[in-house]
Amino acid sequence: MKSLRILKDILVRTKTNRILTVYLIFVLLSALLIVIFDPKIDRYIDALWYCYAVISTAGFGDVVVTGAFSKIISVLVTAYSTIVIAIVTGVVVNFYTELVERQKKETLSAFMDKLETLDTLSKEELREISKKVKKFRK
Repeated sequence: MKSLRILKDILVRTKTNRILTVYLIFVLLSALLIVIFDPKIDRYIDALWYCYAVISTAGFGDVVVTGAFSKIISVLVTAYSTIVIAIVTGVVVNFYTELVERQKKETLSAFMDKLETLDTLSKEELREISKKVKKFRK
């Protein structure tokens, strides 16, 4: 649950949630257009299932479009899906990498602060720093 909250925060902060919302609307409208224009598909749920098969590139084959306009929509759904997946993945990975780097810098900064005040530290604090240095070198 925590990881979903973190993902949601990343998507909201980077405004990628807007991209996903527009994408969802696009897929739903694409399914509607397929129902309207394709002679073989007459139920919206079948059109949604077909869009899912196109997006996932699974191509199950149980629902197939035959009309030229429906095939064009299929190509657009595939292309748009590829772009959205690439953008969202890139944003999440980049944000996570920056988060890890920030945590590293904060840890290093705290360690450096302790090193600057060596003469005021207790023996226990000095031992702790020594352990951290040894662990870091391994």
